[in-house]
Amino acid sequence: MASSGYQTPEPNSATGLRLGIVHAHWNEPITSKLLEGAKKVIDEAGGSLAEDQIIQVPGSFELPMGARILLGRGKFDAIICLGCLIKGETEHDTYIAQAVAEGLTILSLQTNTPCLFGVITALNADQANARAGGEHGNKGSETALAAIQMAHLKNSQPSTKPSIGFKSPIGG
Repeated sequence: MASSGYQTPEPNSATGLRLGIVHAHWNEPITSKLLEGAKKVIDEAGGSLAEDQIIQVPGSFELPMGARILLGRGKFDAIICLGCLIKGETEHDTYIAQAVAEGLTILSLQTNTPCLFGVITALNADQANARAGGEHGNKGSETALAAIQMAHLKNSQPSTKPSIGFKSPIGG
């Protein structure tokens, strides 16, 4: 069994954190397992999720826009974005993964809210299942842990807004 080298940290408390989850419908048998893993971590860390803190989008490409929609609903400490891309006959999956990663990075920087990339990129369904609660863990759980950690890091910083040469059109 190959390992990514990722060591799951002890979960921080999610009590009092406002976390959001955006999950893709495409490859739903996999993304539903990612969603279950993320929700379980948040629950076990003492957090809670209201119905309006979880939204579903059609596919992984729509995750940045889904995160933007959630951010428009109020202040969040972090957004967890979950999806699954399985390699096909073309490079389509590569372009989607790159666009999603860039979109979430830009959104995170513009809004000062961590938007985490919890997207499985696999060569086949077996690899995806192994990363959605199988032998390689659950990337939804790992992303939720990272979101809790990033939320605490963000909240531990001074409340001044970052300036890196542009203003956020959506606030932070």
